[in-house]
Amino acid sequence: MKKFNLLYSTLKLYEAVTKHIDIPPRIYQSLKKPERVLKVRLPVRMDDGSYKIFYGWRSQHCTWPGPAKGGIRYHNDVTEDEVIALSMLMTWKCGLMRLPYGGGKGGVAPAWDLLNHEEKQKMREIFPLGLSKAEKKRITDEYIEKIHPIIGPEKDVPAPDVNTGAEEMGWIMNKFSSIMGYTVPGVVTGKPLSLGGSLGRNKATGFGCFITILNALRFNDMTTDSHKKITATVQGFGNAGSVIASLLNKKGIKIIAVSDSKGGIFNKKGLNPDLVLQHKLTQGLGGTVSNFPDGEKITNEQLLTLKTDILVPAALEGVITSRNANKIKAKIIAEAANGPTSPEADAILQDNGVFVMPDILANAGGVVVSYFEWVQNHERYSWDLNKVNEELEKRMTYIFNEVMELTRKVKISTRTAAYIIGIKRIVQAGIDRGKAL
Repeated sequence: MKKFNLLYSTLKLYEAVTKHIDIPPRIYQSLKKPERVLKVRLPVRMDDGSYKIFYGWRSQHCTWPGPAKGGIRYHNDVTEDEVIALSMLMTWKCGLMRLPYGGGKGGVAPAWDLLNHEEKQKMREIFPLGLSKAEKKRITDEYIEKIHPIIGPEKDVPAPDVNTGAEEMGWIMNKFSSIMGYTVPGVVTGKPLSLGGSLGRNKATGFGCFITILNALRFNDMTTDSHKKITATVQGFGNAGSVIASLLNKKGIKIIAVSDSKGGIFNKKGLNPDLVLQHKLTQGLGGTVSNFPDGEKITNEQLLTLKTDILVPAALEGVITSRNANKIKAKIIAEAANGPTSPEADAILQDNGVFVMPDILANAGGVVVSYFEWVQNHERYSWDLNKVNEELEKRMTYIFNEVMELTRKVKISTRTAAYIIGIKRIVQAGIDRGKAL
């Protein structure tokens, strides 16, 4: 079975979308590659006194509209190609959402090429969920020490991603500030509130996706107050997925299945996502939803093909492919994850009449509120939660309507419309900088 390649998928989508755009040849070729990619080696002392080598990457795809912007993920399967692809997706996302940023992305993974088979097995048990807090901080400090020359509030602003959160962002702010010799809150977003973080940031990706889903329901004449309850399934019960499930449940939408990396649960009568999350958290590090007592065990693959109104892929990329796209029975897909659908699968979903809210729209709430946080750091002024959520809802709804208008006008898919809007704004930034000449 051919492994999903996110970079190939992202480039293929770029090439397809740019056929709809009048784009200067120099800019077209430039945007196929990142401006720069830094790869660093991270020798880290573990708690047992041994040293392990990790690799870190930071890709800056485009900085024409402003600083690069994008998360840092800690995951066994991070590769340079993945980081490049994710930075490219961030460029289009920032363009779509009218943010003064280009795309960036970072990642850390073990140095697999230096490990034998037995060492690899052990490392997979350790990284990242089995790391102690001290080990994770040493990895983070080493990573920032190596990439600090290319990041900063006016250069490249990291944020949380897979297996990183507010705590790691606080460490990054501290390490960068220590190197600079003064406190630099704006170097990173998604920080703890005590360090200049924004209210609403921790739930922003989920809340933004929730708003997009409500807009999609209205657009498709599906009401949440009808006699027949709307159903939803959520693959990936982390920060984004759990927030989305909880908000949908409070809106009266029945959550019939959820899953995480260890498996999922299904209950046709509905699940209480808040109780499921509480169950997972009480298990401590590495907890799972799959042993929740009030549900039938299912696999992640089974969850994707359940009969449901709304499917939310909120885990990793490449879960919907040509192998399972024809089996998907959802009416609406809201891509809370980055790149969950392959180009081949996307074509099948379109042919089958599935309404897809693409990743650069559905999961953009995080980067939008990251922008709000960055603005607050520059202003040295904090917004209240109502303002953050109102501004986020306003922007998500405005961009949704803009995408739908182009979809109707040109008779193209929602994904193509979203990417056209995002890419055109980046292209215009390049033209205005003289990059076409």
